[in-house]
Amino acid sequence: MRYVQLRAFHHVAEHGGFSRAAEALGLTQPAISDQVRRLENDYGVHLFDRRKKQVRLTPAGESLAAITRRMFESEHQALELLSESRALRDGQLRIVADSAHHLLRVLARFRERFPKVRIFISAGNSVTVLEKLQSYDADIGVMGEAPSGRSFDTVALNSTPVVAFVAAGSELSGRSSLGFSDLQTVTLVVREEGSKTRVKVLTAAERAGVTLVPGIEAEGREAVREIVASGVGVGFVSRAELGDDARIVAIPIEPDDGLQMHEALVCLKERRQGRLVSAFFDLVAEEGQRAGA
Repeated sequence: MRYVQLRAFHHVAEHGGFSRAAEALGLTQPAISDQVRRLENDYGVHLFDRRKKQVRLTPAGESLAAITRRMFESEHQALELLSESRALRDGQLRIVADSAHHLLRVLARFRERFPKVRIFISAGNSVTVLEKLQSYDADIGVMGEAPSGRSFDTVALNSTPVVAFVAAGSELSGRSSLGFSDLQTVTLVVREEGSKTRVKVLTAAERAGVTLVPGIEAEGREAVREIVASGVGVGFVSRAELGDDARIVAIPIEPDDGLQMHEALVCLKERRQGRLVSAFFDLVAEEGQRAGA
């Protein structure tokens, strides 16, 4: 088994094709194809299905790809360790967050300390956050509730209640609170499956003996906000993420037992000692100490 063969296979699997893998590695497509073919022939295994110009991993390919992801991630970590000062000077940090709101102060301080580090932030619900961390598509995640299991390191960020919100001036905007029975009679605008806020609201309603049926499902918090702000239905969000928007009004939900979002900073345990990840976690800890002082 040769390193170049595994590297070629890994990049084809990660980029979804031989041409894109060749471009990423700065090689020709025939060279990449040859390395993968040699790997398959040497071990008598079929790693890719090549049909109608589509390249898909076989079951054996999926298993090998899981190993090479860990292998090349370890290589990346070794390189990062050996070039610590360089990583902190001009590296990159990928963050996937259910809401970047929880990191605003830390992001500002991180940029002050490491101005040349490039930060990439993508949005996603709690399920997406975990998927991106586990596939090494993100270094750090922000999600509602810390994940269970021993494969993650987590730091609590904050805890805030989940509230309902409606369009300013709407019929419900003057209410001091909403009960679950009230929510049965209105259009509920919720996020996609995998949203922790959605799960908490529907579960709390069930505990209260009320079944809530979403009327509109929208992908992403901003989509829900825009729909509700236009005058359609009731949405849900943690109070910390409500923001300053004159178009909407927050209304407490009663009873509010269990309707708390406990946001957490998350990373894979194996990546916790990476220089940029470690530096970011340290800043979050410092920020927490300052807030509690």
